[in-house]
Amino acid sequence: MVWSSECGKADKAFSDLLPKSVNEVHAASWAKPGLQSILAQYAQSSAPASLLMINKRSRGLVGSRPELYARSLVETVKIGVRRFASSNGLTRKVGNVEVIIDVNEQNAHPTFGKIIEYARCNDGLFRAITRITPLDSSASRMLQLADVVAHARAWIDKEEENAKKLKDIYKIEVL
Repeated sequence: MVWSSECGKADKAFSDLLPKSVNEVHAASWAKPGLQSILAQYAQSSAPASLLMINKRSRGLVGSRPELYARSLVETVKIGVRRFASSNGLTRKVGNVEVIIDVNEQNAHPTFGKIIEYARCNDGLFRAITRITPLDSSASRMLQLADVVAHARAWIDKEEENAKKLKDIYKIEVL
C-alpha cells in the first residue's frame, strides 16, 4: 500500500533499478539472485517511507481458484489497511482505498466479483475499498513489484529464506 500521491515515486524508484532492456517483470521467470538484488536495492532506494509491502500466506482456504484469490485478497487488504493506518499515524477510519490487481482468469471470474462485492458492502475494514481495478501488469510497475513481493513467499516455502530476513533486508512484512 502506498499513498496515491506517492505512488509515482514508488513506481519510479522500482523502474530505475531495472535494466533498460526490461519491459515487464514476471518474478517467476527471473532467477532468485536477480530478484533479491532488485528487492535489496529497492529497500535502500528513494521509495516513499509510507510504502507498505505485505506478503501473506493463504493457508486453510478451500474453494475454487477465483474463491481463494478473492478471499485472500480481502484478508490481505484488510490487514494492509489496518497496518497502513497505524504506521502512518492515522487515527480516524481509513476510506477511499483503491486496489489495483493484475488481470487474470481468477479475478475475471463472476465468483470473484461476487465475493469482492459482498466484502465491500459487509466486511469491516474491506468497506474502505472504493474500487478494485484490474490492469495488465505491463501497464504498472507497482503490479510488477507486487508480483516480486508475492514471489518472495516461495523462498520461505522452500525454506531458502525466512520472514525475518525478508523484513530486515527487503522491507517485506510476512504475515
